[in-house]
Amino acid sequence: MSTPPLHKIVARSKIGRVLDRARRAGRIIVFTNGCFDLLHAGHVKLLQKARSLGDVLVVGLNSDRSVRRLKGAQRPLASAADRATVLSALACVDYVVTFGEDTPLDLIRQVKPDVLVKGGDYKLDEIVGADFVRQRRGSVRRFRLVPGRSTSLLMRRIQRL
Repeated sequence: MSTPPLHKIVARSKIGRVLDRARRAGRIIVFTNGCFDLLHAGHVKLLQKARSLGDVLVVGLNSDRSVRRLKGAQRPLASAADRATVLSALACVDYVVTFGEDTPLDLIRQVKPDVLVKGGDYKLDEIVGADFVRQRRGSVRRFRLVPGRSTSLLMRRIQRL
């Protein structure tokens, strides 16, 4: 029987302890982050690829306030609680942790991932936390975006209806 998705949603204050146990067991920790406002096939493929790089995938999720600051007053479309529930239902996602800052740097420092993953639309020098991960002898990976799959594109299509 699989872990109920709600057990995958971990408070930021507890993620360090959870991951310390995984690390002691020799597990490779992978981290990625985003708003995940309208989860689409591009997101799922990125998350699956990220998970394939290690044993534990932690997804940092922007809080509602953080999304509003980054994307504007009309966003997010779904609450952080709803977005976390959807992400946690994916088999490739082990843990979801919400963060309120505009960048995940503090969370990355807390998670201490072995692998940091972002979409190919980011240049290596633009990836928040890349220097921290590399200093710890970890790796930073980028994956190509799935053509025609983006939240912005979906929103434009919905607005035309």
